[in-house]
Parts: sequence; structure tokens; C-alpha cells
Amino acid sequence: MDESLFIISAEVSGFLEANKPIVALESTVIAHGLPRPQNLETARRLEQIIREEGSLPATIAILNGKLTVGLSDEQIRFIAENEGIKKVSIRDLPIAVAQKWNGATTVASTSWVANRAAIKVFATGGIGGVHRGLLADVSGDLPALATTSIVVVCSGAKIVLDLPATREWLETHGITVIGYQCDELPGFYARASGLPVDIRVNAPEQVAEIFLAQQSLGVQRALLVTVPVPEEFEVPPADLKSSLDSALAEAEHQGVGGRELTPFLLSRMAQTSEGATLKANLALLENNARVAAAISRALAG
Repeated sequence: MDESLFIISAEVSGFLEANKPIVALESTVIAHGLPRPQNLETARRLEQIIREEGSLPATIAILNGKLTVGLSDEQIRFIAENEGIKKVSIRDLPIAVAQKWNGATTVASTSWVANRAAIKVFATGGIGGVHRGLLADVSGDLPALATTSIVVVCSGAKIVLDLPATREWLETHGITVIGYQCDELPGFYARASGLPVDIRVNAPEQVAEIFLAQQSLGVQRALLVTVPVPEEFEVPPADLKSSLDSALAEAEHQGVGGRELTPFLLSRMAQTSEGATLKANLALLENNARVAAAISRALAG
């Protein structure tokens, strides 16, 4: 692999050399996942939380075709405010590099870049998964998790997906799913989904032990650590169903599909729920950053 394609900030490089705790952050949530100005505010807040928790944030993006690890505040603002930022998954990386794109990394591409930069922990909101419907439409996030050794802290798969099919996919492809202080897979805006986790843990040290065992075994899979949305921000199930049904109907009416479907549905749900889902999204992002920082400290320790 050509190391010249990477730009790793001096601060991240120093932490890597000293084996100090680092948490990777994606940039698609900044460019495409949240409305303005919450996107920039949230990006800064997540970095602040991780630093307050004793770890170093490393937001990842593609800038002028370079895989950039550890964005400056100016670079984060550029990603948040520029209309021309492309959404870059793993399949897009060769094009992004060759054509010198400015791009925001997804769960898949962030995991891939972070792993190659030797970062062990990555915090996000919700992963992609199996889409609803008859076609076997599977997010590129899932195959990336099945081939990348990294701890991914999330609140399950995004609620607009087929959660039972996504859970089955994770099981079939050997991805260990941890419930962090919970016994069920979280349902993104909901704290539970009725779907099982492989094991419950209550402390970051337990996650670190499992990940180190996974690495010792040579299992090249992500370790998926699922964390429920804080209770006070959970969206009631009836409200969630009503909002989702309305968003799905609107997407079908407008013919929205493919990689545009999930952000469209999440945006519509934020509108129809009068901001409740957006508040839940922001709360779970912040909470996941805290948990990820604690896990990265446990691994470094």
C-alpha cells in the first residue's frame, strides 16, 4: 500500500507511536447525515467529548484525493459547509484518489482507513445494513465489517433498514455483536429491537479483553459494540413507526432509492417527528463517542 496516499496529522502520529488512545470518527455524518448548522456543531462536540474522556479524536475524510486521518478544525468546517463533498464508500476510494476528490467517508471506508492507520476504535451513530424490500440490497458497511479488524461503537443499524435481516447477516458472516450495558440489539432511535446480542458487557475493560482475544485468534472481523440511545432521548415505538411509515411512503412516491434512500428517510423522519429523531441521533452520537473513548483507553492501558 502506498503510504503517500495517506495524510496522518502530527497529533495522531504522535499518539500512535506512544500507543495512546485514539478514536476514529467518520465524516459522512458531517457532510450528509445531519442538517446545518448541527453538522458542524456536532462534529466539534464529538471531538471535544473524546478529548474530555482522555482520548484523541481522529476524524477521517478524503481531501484532494488523500486519505486524511485527523482533520483540523478548518478541514472539518470545509467538510461541513461545502456542497461538493462526495459520499465515499470503499468502492469509491480508487476513484476518489485518482480523481482527487473531496469526500466524506462512510462507516465502511472509515473502518478501512482507520484500520490501515492502526487505529483500533471507531465511533459512529448507526451502521448500514440490509435494506427493506424484496431485493437483496446490502449496505457496503456490512462486508467491510466482515473483513476489518476494528472495534466499531454504534447504536445498531439505522432504523430505516430491515433490522432482523441485518442481524442475521452479521451472524452469518461471523461478526461478534456486543451489547454494551444492554441485552438486546439497540434499534437506533429505540433502546431495544427484540433481537439478540452475542454477549452483554458492562465495562470498557470487558470489550478490550474480547477484542484482544479476537486479535490473538487472528479473526479478521470488526467487533461490533452496540450502545442504546440514552433513555431520556428514546423515541416512543408508536411515534417511531408512524414517522417511519410516513417517510417510506414519501420515498416511494418520489422514487428515491439506492444510496440516497437512507439519508432521505432519516431527514423526513426528523421533520415528521418534530425533531425528536434528530435529538435522539445527536444524543446517541455523543454517548457512543464517550463509550468509544473509554474502550480506547482500556485498550491502550
